[in-house]
Amino acid sequence: MGSTGGSTRSAPDAAGRVARPERTRREADGYAQEAAALRTGLVREIVAGGGLTDPAWRTAFEEVPRHLFVPYYYETGAPGEAGTAVAAAGTAAGAASTAAGAPGTAAASTGAGAAGIAAGAPGTAAAGAPGGGAAGAGEAGEAGEAGAVRGTVGYTRLWRDDPHPLRRARWLAGAYADAPLATRVRDGELITSSSQPSLMARMLHALQVRDGDRVLEIGAGTGYNAALLAHRLGDAHVTTLDLDPEITEAARNHLAAAGFRPAVVTGDGARGCPLHAPYDRIIATCAVASIPSAWLGQCRPDALILTPLATGLIALRVADARHAEGRFLAIPAYFVPLRGSGPPPQVPTHGLPSRPLLDDSFRFLLNVAAGHMEPVEALALWEHEGRPGRERYGVTVRGDRQWAWLDDPEGAYGWPLGPPGRLQPFPYR
Repeated sequence: MGSTGGSTRSAPDAAGRVARPERTRREADGYAQEAAALRTGLVREIVAGGGLTDPAWRTAFEEVPRHLFVPYYYETGAPGEAGTAVAAAGTAAGAASTAAGAPGTAAASTGAGAAGIAAGAPGTAAAGAPGGGAAGAGEAGEAGEAGAVRGTVGYTRLWRDDPHPLRRARWLAGAYADAPLATRVRDGELITSSSQPSLMARMLHALQVRDGDRVLEIGAGTGYNAALLAHRLGDAHVTTLDLDPEITEAARNHLAAAGFRPAVVTGDGARGCPLHAPYDRIIATCAVASIPSAWLGQCRPDALILTPLATGLIALRVADARHAEGRFLAIPAYFVPLRGSGPPPQVPTHGLPSRPLLDDSFRFLLNVAAGHMEPVEALALWEHEGRPGRERYGVTVRGDRQWAWLDDPEGAYGWPLGPPGRLQPFPYR
């Protein structure tokens, strides 16, 4: 397990912000001027959608150059096709859930792992998130005449050093589109991606960081999210972790090129990173079936853990190393599983009419209760309780017990977290 050390920049100034000296180590960037204009447009788009209400995060998005973290990425489509900077619907790298997904969602994970294929058809056991586009950067490959990469059938690579100016322009424009970018392809399969910037902004806002907080990111991806955190908090306060040494090495290089040097560690995300603990915040960019106990053990009391779970985002307030509780955010988020944790449980839809499957709130319940409730039971509950939204659900961790619940952790409706068939003491029912 290796990491780069994080060098402290400046202490918070009188305004409560981290005083950031100009990054003189940033590598020469021939795209800087054009990229700055595109970045301004991206920030305006996110703000128009209700994001980046915190001036500190807005400044981070305005100043951190995303294109340095995606020197090349992949579009779907055969070589020679026009393509777009965002992959076609149904191929979201890190955005697709292997559970029942939401049409039109474009929420990809950063460095989470393998991509799911979004089926989305009612009645399938692995219905994904149609419309969750992705295009990305990461794994090297040989560029052909039209930018295709050997071993990446169905994908075309856009890259910074393409000899064709129009394709270079497409690459740069795509880097600043509000869309996930597929960043690593292996044997025709998408492995990692850089998240949709507007989703990243909402997650970082929900993390509720304060000056001086120490943050652990599970899923290094391209390093872009870690750069945003380092811009906000300082290099020494940020650790980013990934299982794949190729991913961490690339993220480390991208961060250095942009002038950031947080700790970049290769290791198992489920084990966290005790080397730099304790943490005030943990943010994951990969889905978990249950909350790894190591995460709680590496948190300070009153820390916050934000992680994808069951096609949602759960924000857990940590009481101590064995206790945490919180509610889901209202927004949907489709992430692939934590690498090495195995596939998520399949979500059965047999016996269900097609109309409820078009409703995101019902599909969310199917995911929360996957393996622990029959689909027809879930439908009856959903209708009886007034079709509850995500924010009415929560998660409680008490020692060896973990469960998701509706409205009240001690109420009538609760489901153990973890693989189907896993038995654990339960406080109700």
